[in-house]
Amino acid sequence: MSTVKNVVLVHGGFVDGSGWQGVYRLLTRDGFKVSVVQNPTHSLEGDVEVTHRVLDAQDGPAVLVGHSYGGAVITEAGRHRAVAGLVYVTAFAPDKGESVASLIAHPAPGAPVPPILPPQDGFLFLDREKFPASFAADVPPEDARFMADSQVPWGVAALEGAVTEPAWRARPSWYLVATDDRMIPPPAQRTMAGRAGAKVRETAGSHAVYVSRPETVVELIKLAAAHGPAHQA
Repeated sequence: MSTVKNVVLVHGGFVDGSGWQGVYRLLTRDGFKVSVVQNPTHSLEGDVEVTHRVLDAQDGPAVLVGHSYGGAVITEAGRHRAVAGLVYVTAFAPDKGESVASLIAHPAPGAPVPPILPPQDGFLFLDREKFPASFAADVPPEDARFMADSQVPWGVAALEGAVTEPAWRARPSWYLVATDDRMIPPPAQRTMAGRAGAKVRETAGSHAVYVSRPETVVELIKLAAAHGPAHQA
């Protein structure tokens, strides 16, 4: 099968697409055409629409990549005809009827609790002081502080948006587990990856592994791209 040359990157909550810069540089250096989705993260439905517009503009099949909440977005958006495969990077992979909110409703005993502040006008933020340790522990401290201070408001409605039909049932998927993640516990990542039938890789890294270890993320994206175009459902 021929290698897919298009890659679409979808960011998660509290951040924007600029965090993909390291991944973008490595992929484009190796000849991939990369598009970075800038989702407003107000609602799952709205973010799926934005992602679909980017997919509509592709000139061929694409690997669709999601980090964190972006995994919920690609799970809903990934049935698009342009999508050849899905790559989850320490991401939520909901099943039909599930949302991020339902997946985090009952954390396992002893699991780290993300420092999410009470909602303000329907939006969420992480505690700035606790952001680096929880989200980006292996990112240089100055960069982690910038991420904390440049947070994007994450809409409660986006967390509550339920998947209608998971794309991983119709597309091949890959999953990168970050073993030091303090936002989505690694056991939860493994469980979601397993039921999605994803090909799993694990690496030491924080929730911001896409920033701290772009080479590892790119390796998995390349594996997905080498799989070739999927049968379009």
